[in-house]
Amino acid sequence: MVIHSEYPPVEILDVPIHDAVLGRAQEYGDRPALVDGVTGQQISYAQLDGMSRRIAAGFAELGIVHGDTIALYSPNTIIYPAVFYGATRAGATVTTVNALYTANELHKQLVDSKAKLLVTISLFLPIATAAVEGTGVQEILVCDTAEGYRSVMELLASTAPEPVVDIDPANDVAVLPYSSGTTGAAKGVMLTHRNIATNITQAEPMISLSDGERLIAILPFFHIYGLTVLMNLPLRLGLTVVVLPKFDLQQFLTVLDEQKITRAFVAPPIVLALAKHPAVDGVDLSALKYVTSAAAPLDGDLAEACAKRLGLHAVLQAYGMTELSPGTHSVPQDDIDPPAGAVGKLFPSTEMRLVGADGNDVPAGEVGEVWIRGPQVMKGYLGRPEETAATIDPDGWLHTGDLGRVDERGYLYIVDRVKELIKYHGYQVPPAELEAVLLTDTRIADAAVIGVQSEGNEVPKAFVVPMPGVELTEADVIEYVAERVAPYKKIRQVEFIDAVPKAASGKILRRELRAREAGRE
Repeated sequence: MVIHSEYPPVEILDVPIHDAVLGRAQEYGDRPALVDGVTGQQISYAQLDGMSRRIAAGFAELGIVHGDTIALYSPNTIIYPAVFYGATRAGATVTTVNALYTANELHKQLVDSKAKLLVTISLFLPIATAAVEGTGVQEILVCDTAEGYRSVMELLASTAPEPVVDIDPANDVAVLPYSSGTTGAAKGVMLTHRNIATNITQAEPMISLSDGERLIAILPFFHIYGLTVLMNLPLRLGLTVVVLPKFDLQQFLTVLDEQKITRAFVAPPIVLALAKHPAVDGVDLSALKYVTSAAAPLDGDLAEACAKRLGLHAVLQAYGMTELSPGTHSVPQDDIDPPAGAVGKLFPSTEMRLVGADGNDVPAGEVGEVWIRGPQVMKGYLGRPEETAATIDPDGWLHTGDLGRVDERGYLYIVDRVKELIKYHGYQVPPAELEAVLLTDTRIADAAVIGVQSEGNEVPKAFVVPMPGVELTEADVIEYVAERVAPYKKIRQVEFIDAVPKAASGKILRRELRAREAGRE
């Protein structure tokens, strides 16, 4: 059965992303668009629009033409959006690079994306210079200053005319993020101007941003979640985005207070900190009205604990994936009683199916793989037609690999990833379910679960980060979980670690834990 959104369809936004976002920038004028949360430096809407146009002219002078690719390898800065929109104005595709990448990982992306320019910051130059060897990158630019390197600031002085580029929003790729690689090699996800521009309009009825709101950009712009909800969406609506380069809890809390942040889009690790960390006590967060979590599963009890501590009616959730530009679901903020653990309702102009292993739709209320169809579905994986065909079927359905169910109110619940299910004696054990149980233990700061081989069977193993100063044994953890789950779901092994490996989006990197296990064999 095809499930349709209860919201009216939206108009397909067939315009370049820079026009979709900055089309009213001059109207917003001197209103602060971006604020540096560390220094307080601001960029107004009029300035952002002008900067993106001059940067586009500068890129054109450097030989960038329609269809070229520019790699943007940087943490969040207030210059990042100007570079991004300047590149798209010049007709280029922006491949956004994980700020935590090694030189080898960056090199692979530069080669795969065929990037001609690399824009970074001076701090990242050692990695950047090593990575460009043997690639098609013709020059490295920096967003700040570094001797021997051209600065993006120099492009602002360009007197060349703004390039006139004939962009086809339906087919031209605006942004080329790379999938996180939690289940395999990272792949370039081709998102067109139409994909990401329309996804903004799909999000607007679900995420009702009000005039005058102030958002904190702690999630990375290089990740599609941050790019959409902390850059494209609020800047399209004339709001103020306060930018931080990385997550530091104390700095995050200070900025929430001092900048009177009204809304925070976060990932589950930040919800965990807000719910449990003692540093939250005594900080004035009265301006904060909404917290939305996405990018990874969030347990309903943890969300409730965070909401109660912050005095919010709920911590909202949203769902999507890079291949979906990224949004498909969100908990409507006007729902006064959203169900615990739900990731939301379908975005407008979006269809969904829940499909069983036999390829047929599952009965109402049962679990199936989430399939999505809509204008936000990616163009495909760059240079990987077979993998594209395996993900998007001939009828346009994108097979997410996520298992979910829908309740009678139309809310989606994500159970787990198809590829990450643990098969214990024929039973399917979702790691996310066990992680949610572990995080209800006040002695545990963080946890992750994978399946490991033991005497010919796959068994659940927990990697646990104890709370500081707490004595915790393997038996304690096993007993705690055993009291709360069916016998076949019990944790069978425990390892204590300093930190759970996670992508910048907050998603648990189970492949790193599996590699850790494989190294012992």
